[in-house]
Amino acid sequence: MQLSDHLENKKYVLIVDDKIPEFKKDSGSRRLTEIIKLLLKNEIGVILMADFKEYRYASEYISVFKEMGVQVYEPSLDESGELLTKEKFLKKVLPHVNFAWLHRPEIFKKYEHLIRTENPSAKIFFDMVDFHYLRFKRQFDLNGDQEVLEKANKYLKMELDNCRKADKIIVISELEREALKEYYPDASKTVSIGNIHGQKKISPFPGFDERKNLLFIGGFDHTPNVDCVNYLHDEIMPLVWKVLPEVSIQILGSNAPKSVLSLNSERFKVVGYVDSVEPYFLKSRVFVAPLRYGAGIKGKIGQSLEYSLPLVTTNIGAEGFDFGTNRDLMVAETSEALANNIISLYQNQDNWNAISENAHNIIEPFSKETIEAKIMDLVK
Repeated sequence: MQLSDHLENKKYVLIVDDKIPEFKKDSGSRRLTEIIKLLLKNEIGVILMADFKEYRYASEYISVFKEMGVQVYEPSLDESGELLTKEKFLKKVLPHVNFAWLHRPEIFKKYEHLIRTENPSAKIFFDMVDFHYLRFKRQFDLNGDQEVLEKANKYLKMELDNCRKADKIIVISELEREALKEYYPDASKTVSIGNIHGQKKISPFPGFDERKNLLFIGGFDHTPNVDCVNYLHDEIMPLVWKVLPEVSIQILGSNAPKSVLSLNSERFKVVGYVDSVEPYFLKSRVFVAPLRYGAGIKGKIGQSLEYSLPLVTTNIGAEGFDFGTNRDLMVAETSEALANNIISLYQNQDNWNAISENAHNIIEPFSKETIEAKIMDLVK
């Protein structure tokens, strides 16, 4: 039976990403998975394809999405015994598609024309994930690497071309909407769909005295996280250890490079990927994320707040979040100020409790209900 025969008479969204979303490993995948769940909840069919080479098409996550009810592309032999390539698959399903959700700049650039050709009536969304130009420009501002600046300018050209061709532009925060307006003024095409966060109901909730040590989490395919961990190791933790020599930090995240693995020690523990992060969030006293460049909403910040775990970060890390009156306790820029905030929050139970108790207010704008309303308006 052809795959198209399985498609029901309802609206369908085709989602294309550079991989099957690895929701346990990175923030972008986690966000996209929650978007898929909300579409399915509202009886919108989802067709998912990853931009893998056919011979590399393997993922432990494929079965998870199929069990959800998602139609997932997998290489197979078609009715004539030939390989069902991605292009053949798209031509088969596109007549049934109402919306194409193209996730990341390269994906939009690669597939927009094919989708327009095969189904001119389908609405095409450009999900920026984050403003890549802004991320690379900030990296250049930090290290002065001309190759990074060239990469930034390449992405700016690609992203603006994508914006012109898209029916809707999806940004991850109102802050990025404003940043994009400087280069692409037509805000009427832009909708903000951020990460989805909900408060974890933990009972009993471990209090200040039941916790110790520090925590960082981040997928290391994302270079800002590599820089962040090196910055922590080289400049911040030595200052913390002068005051709190007994404190250690655990570094979680998939695909850690050798430069990060080599930092492992008794007090700077590079744990790597773990299947369940919850025990770490419930045992640690302070989450730290001194990001020096990047863009978009940082999923790690929202994740810490989901667990009501107080945190220390930079202005880059705090983008898109309203920390309210506690901001000065949580956000700093210099190594010294970041270390001082970590030490203060680690030692001051009253401040720790105040931030922990306010966490639900900070992530309320990222609730499922808020994001669901925006998604359903997009696919109406």
